[in-house]
Amino acid sequence: MSKVKLEDNRVQDEKVTVEAARRPPLPNGEAAAAFVAAGIGCLMMGILTVLESAFGFLQSVLRFYPPAGSITGISTLMVVAWLVSWFILYRLWRSKQVNFTLMFAIALVCILLGIVGIFPPFVHLFA
Repeated sequence: MSKVKLEDNRVQDEKVTVEAARRPPLPNGEAAAAFVAAGIGCLMMGILTVLESAFGFLQSVLRFYPPAGSITGISTLMVVAWLVSWFILYRLWRSKQVNFTLMFAIALVCILLGIVGIFPPFVHLFA
């Protein structure tokens, strides 16, 4: 009796495996949109920091709250870039299967470039 049960389980396991292989992969576009948007936000902070250092007039333009200085404008615009890019990418990819490895790599490159953009020795090259 236990042999029959084992065979039934094996047959059932094979059916489940075959059915799982036939199913299309779940969409991962929502997660990819979040990762890429975070990278875009970090990149925007680096770009704005370099531009603010290179062009002196941007210090006053980016001073949304005078006691804190231009960091208020930089951080506000960074968050706006993150939200806008996330919204657009989410709408485009929400029900799609995207190359997640590529999107993750793009996000990491954007984050790395953003970190370089706020690194003081690099920023002082443009001052």
